[in-house]
Amino acid sequence: MGSFNFDNVPNLHTSSNNINPLDPGEFRRQGHMIIDFLADYYQTIEKYPVLSQVEPGYLQPRLPKSTPYNPEPIETILQDVHDHIVPGITHWQSPNFFAYFQCTSSIAGFLGEMLSTGFNVVGFNWVASPAATELETIVMDWLGEMLELPKSFLFSGNGGGVLQGTTCEAVLCTLVAARDQMLSRIGRENLVKLVVYASDQTHSALQKAAQIAGIHPKNFRAIKTCKSTSFALSPGSLRAQIREDVEAGLVPLFLCATVGTTSTTAVDPLGSLCDVAKDYGMWVHVDAAYAGSACICPEFRHFMDGVEGVNSISLNAHKWFLTTLDCCCLWVKDPSALIKSLSTNPEYLKNKATDSKQVVDYKDWQITLSRRFRSLKLWFVLRSYGVANP
Repeated sequence: MGSFNFDNVPNLHTSSNNINPLDPGEFRRQGHMIIDFLADYYQTIEKYPVLSQVEPGYLQPRLPKSTPYNPEPIETILQDVHDHIVPGITHWQSPNFFAYFQCTSSIAGFLGEMLSTGFNVVGFNWVASPAATELETIVMDWLGEMLELPKSFLFSGNGGGVLQGTTCEAVLCTLVAARDQMLSRIGRENLVKLVVYASDQTHSALQKAAQIAGIHPKNFRAIKTCKSTSFALSPGSLRAQIREDVEAGLVPLFLCATVGTTSTTAVDPLGSLCDVAKDYGMWVHVDAAYAGSACICPEFRHFMDGVEGVNSISLNAHKWFLTTLDCCCLWVKDPSALIKSLSTNPEYLKNKATDSKQVVDYKDWQITLSRRFRSLKLWFVLRSYGVANP
């Protein structure tokens, strides 16, 4: 590797380019340009084909082979976005988009996201940014009350809520908590005996979570559903499968029921499934990622009947709830189960607030340490549109 010639490095201190990466004046100028660019994009979005028409590998020939050595103006960069990036976008915000789910956004969601990015706090524990933690506990109770969740899921009761990135994270966190809770009773050497249950309509996130959590692949049960029951999981079929597993010396661990499956929008009967799971001491999680927010409406609330019997429930505010990706809402009846499985306490994170046991440290409710100020955008949405509008 050759030596670097410092004579070729420009004198940044005398360069005409502003070297302050957060210069307020330049931030204001460029920020207005981005807003105008996006406003024009939304205004004309229907002129684009929803599905990108480019071929694999289209972008590399259009861009330089390496990073620009000298700074480039925002005008040039935005022109390239228009010319080269937009053609490669599948337009999820288009009113003509009907695949998967619409990644619904709104002015409120977008502005809340801007503030979150602008503050750029890393709220892993309370002391890192008290407002980030406390606002999250407040909005999770607000949204839980809108859904008429039992008080046992709220901070105002004995439970609590946390904002994850996606359902995949929420399912993994609850499955790990359930695993450790069970193994503390039967011994960690029995991990190979644990069984996870779901319907054949359940999102693949559960299977991935089971793999990560160390559940033996042969112990993942995707129970067959049928058209006559609208593809909902049958409590009878669940009980029959559990009995078969128990007779084989296995241990029922975790049931994932769904309110609005991805493939068929099936809704599993929560109450009767919980009755089965209770007989075997299983953790029940409800994946309401797709349809959960619709249950705020009184006419759809009955799809949540029986939720009082589950251990945890999650929904995606970035589906149907005017909030930008990513924003998955997870409520648990027993936060200590999450904390026991997911907490770490290195010396550099110790502080008086944590020691007081009077604060929430969300780092212990999730996979990662770092976390974004997601509650800000959800708060903007809730306040801007109110209970009546969503």
